[in-house]
Amino acid sequence: MASSVDSTALKLSQLGINADFASTVPNLKKNLHLLSAEQVDLVKILLEMGQTHLFEHWPEPGVDDNEKKAFFDQVARLNSSYPGGLASYIKTARGLLADSKAGKNPFDGFIPSVPTGEVLTFGDDSFISFEERGVKEVRKAAFVLVAGGLGERLGYNGIKVALPAETTTGTCFLQSYIEYVLALQEASNKLAGESQAEIPFVIMTSDDTHTRTLELLESNSYFGMKPTQVKLLKQEKVACLDDNDARLAVDPHNKYRIQTKPHGHGDVHALLYSSGLLKNWLDAGLRWVLFFQDTNGLLFKAIPASLGVSATRDYHVNSLAVPRKAKEAIGGITRLTHADGRSMVINVEYNQLDPLLRATGFPDGDVNNETGFSPFPGNINQLILELGPYIDELSKTGGAIKEFVNPKYKDASKTSFKSSTRLECMMQDYPKTLPPSARVGFTVMDTWLAYAPVKNNPEDAAKVPKGNPYHSATSGEMAIYRANSLVLRKAGVQVADPVQQAFNGQEVEVWPRITWKPKWALTFSDIKSKVSGKCSISQRSTMVIKGRNVYLQDLSLDGTLIVNAVEDAEVKVSGSVQNKGWALEPVDYKDTSVPEEIRIRGFRINKIEQEERN
Repeated sequence: MASSVDSTALKLSQLGINADFASTVPNLKKNLHLLSAEQVDLVKILLEMGQTHLFEHWPEPGVDDNEKKAFFDQVARLNSSYPGGLASYIKTARGLLADSKAGKNPFDGFIPSVPTGEVLTFGDDSFISFEERGVKEVRKAAFVLVAGGLGERLGYNGIKVALPAETTTGTCFLQSYIEYVLALQEASNKLAGESQAEIPFVIMTSDDTHTRTLELLESNSYFGMKPTQVKLLKQEKVACLDDNDARLAVDPHNKYRIQTKPHGHGDVHALLYSSGLLKNWLDAGLRWVLFFQDTNGLLFKAIPASLGVSATRDYHVNSLAVPRKAKEAIGGITRLTHADGRSMVINVEYNQLDPLLRATGFPDGDVNNETGFSPFPGNINQLILELGPYIDELSKTGGAIKEFVNPKYKDASKTSFKSSTRLECMMQDYPKTLPPSARVGFTVMDTWLAYAPVKNNPEDAAKVPKGNPYHSATSGEMAIYRANSLVLRKAGVQVADPVQQAFNGQEVEVWPRITWKPKWALTFSDIKSKVSGKCSISQRSTMVIKGRNVYLQDLSLDGTLIVNAVEDAEVKVSGSVQNKGWALEPVDYKDTSVPEEIRIRGFRINKIEQEERN
């Protein structure tokens, strides 16, 4: 026994902790000899940060020793995965919790104004030239998908990126994204007259999604991408907080575990920085990093033009945006200027923007201007960053993003929480630490072209007030057909008007079900070069184009047409195609005999008859 007493005394002296202080946690003192030098360092951090409660229930040595060691394995992970370690996390938490209790407004002293940016009109000359520039630039870009979420909120038990973006072809979101990146890579290399550049594709996963994302990629041969191009970075969770003193919460099911929750997609910046990837990309001559979220089936229609804007305007940060109605429930991109000279262009949540405007000399708050929209465009959480300035900034911050805390208080005294809280951070808050000299802008595109996120389950979507977007699997799929129909219309195809139908209690416009592989057409110029003569498509039609050199010429379609073309085959599709086609049949989202990914849409496709051209 003498040896354990001696080693405890030695460990206390190593800790720089006097025996009196250690005696306030006698249970820990008895167990110190079990710990390695690294674990003793962690003890010191926890004691200095007022976390003695974590050890109060520890039994004598010899009882649960493995669990005690597992506790320190978890603490080591929490400490190493957070910029500045646990001490920094707890210190930041105390400051933010004090501000929250005092009701402090994070925007105090800031005056809002409309930032500068580019508002694009689909299909005009300026849009076409931005698209062209974007395709040229994209071989110098890397793509980063933040995909830490499960589909539970959608009524789907899988990972969100495995969900079909549309059910005409059944292509899932991840496959669609990878096929777009590969098509952009090929088009960009062709313009540059060489085929070497491979666009890096990074996916940020979480404990919830990591294994399943890897399985989805491996079981589908990475959807045609080289496995070496794809890199998965897993974000760790952060410690939960029990009270305003930022005492770390003990897991209710295991006294040797600290309760943890996700930290938010802002972690992507620190992960990229610590992975060393950014430096590798810079050395390889890359210039851009594009960030996007997991379930927006329209996003890549907006990428070429917005990247073109970044390159033309030399933006360090370019936020993709859509027109937003005043007070609409989507954050507004805003310039904030402080009396002390600080200035930043960031996303301000819709419920903060209106009161902020009213408090700073805009008596009507957030109102629509002569365009019919708010002058503050709607943020859709897709960012394009210039790599050089991005690395410079992260080398100062380590990738740490300004955090916030959102405790749910038991009562107005704000002294205790209903349940534990944690610090959170958002990817789009990156510009908060940038100097005023940083060139931060935005690119606005029509909502129909760029934004149809899938995030609400059928029950919640059906409760959305009339006229507001559903953001469900139903509306997300219909938005893809609408965008493809409108693009073809713009290129001269006579596409019939949609009909209104209700699925899962949501009234949506049903356009012809038109889809194509990204390699068929990435830009509006591509589409115009592949459509000629007098083409028409009826409302009940379905058209699927799987091939690069497919040309529509004087085509009249009333039914279903599938065109499969091998790599270099040139296919002219013309004449009249008429058949019984494919019909949409309603299904009830409560009908468990139907697969989840179909049920959450409220319809299935009955493939009655089609014409295939191979």
